[in-house]
Amino acid sequence: MTTITIPEKINKNEELVAIPRQEYQKLLELKKIREYTPTPADKKALARAEKNLREGKTLSYNELVKKLGFTS
Repeated sequence: MTTITIPEKINKNEELVAIPRQEYQKLLELKKIREYTPTPADKKALARAEKNLREGKTLSYNELVKKLGFTS
């Protein structure tokens, strides 16, 4: 049988979660991955792309290939 010790210092507002060790280790590995922080230019480009999408200013894959001059 597994014994669990709950620390006395847990506040009333804190939650205690019990997960298997393998899941915890996976969570720790994810924590090591650096999060992407967009630059102001990235945010501006994304806003412009979203606006174009809303306005229907999009190209299909085939239209893009043709516009760029690629051949199949």
